Order: sequence, then structure tokens, then C-alpha cells
Amino acid sequence: MITFSVTGSTKRTQNFLQNIQNGNMYSGLDAIAQRGVSVLAAATPKKSGLTAASWGYEIEISASKVTITWYNTNTVNGVNVAVILQYGHGTGTGGYVSGYDYINPAIQPIFDEIADDIWKKVTSG
Repeated sequence: MITFSVTGSTKRTQNFLQNIQNGNMYSGLDAIAQRGVSVLAAATPKKSGLTAASWGYEIEISASKVTITWYNTNTVNGVNVAVILQYGHGTGTGGYVSGYDYINPAIQPIFDEIADDIWKKVTSG
């Protein structure tokens, strides 16, 4: 058997749990996800601009987690252009084009913002 007692106000805890139950913890996710799209588009190397304009996002909320997925829909011959820009690719003539890490530095501030936002919500009740 587990027993505990509480002294003082439990208002912050009750507010926190109520916000989780109501889904208020997830307010602002669309704005953050859209900022992610904007920074990815701005950081994407531009030849035609199509890859930069092809970023999008999806938010999935389940009982146990929230997932923001950023994706790029620009493909050529079934190959995602954003991925080969990031990681590099072989050429049709046997050569290799090195990748350029543009995604991670661009999206890291968004990850930091999400972590800060969650921490504020958790600690403020």
C-alpha cells in the first residue's frame, strides 16, 4: 500500500493535469511546426527553389506521445532531393556528389524551442 499526504495548495498540480487532459499542452504546435518548415525552406540549397518550397509537416497526437514530422515531397525518379542534398549521392557517370548538412543546423533551434516550451509548461503548472 502506498500512502502520501500533501500540505499546502495543489492548485498548480491540478491545473497542470487539467491542461494535459484538455489537450492545452499541445497548443502552439502548429506554429512551431510551421516555423520548422520556414527554417528548412530557408536553409535548403536552391537551384530551382522547388525543393525549398516542398517542405511540410504532420503532427500526430496519441495517448502516449506527440510527434512532429517534417518532410519534403520533391522527388526526381523516385529519389527525395532533400535527402540526397543532405547525404550526398552517386552520379550516373560513376562520380559522387558530397552531401551538405543543412537540415540539422536549421532545425536544431526549433528543437530547442520545443524543449524550452515544454519545460515552461511542465514547471509552470
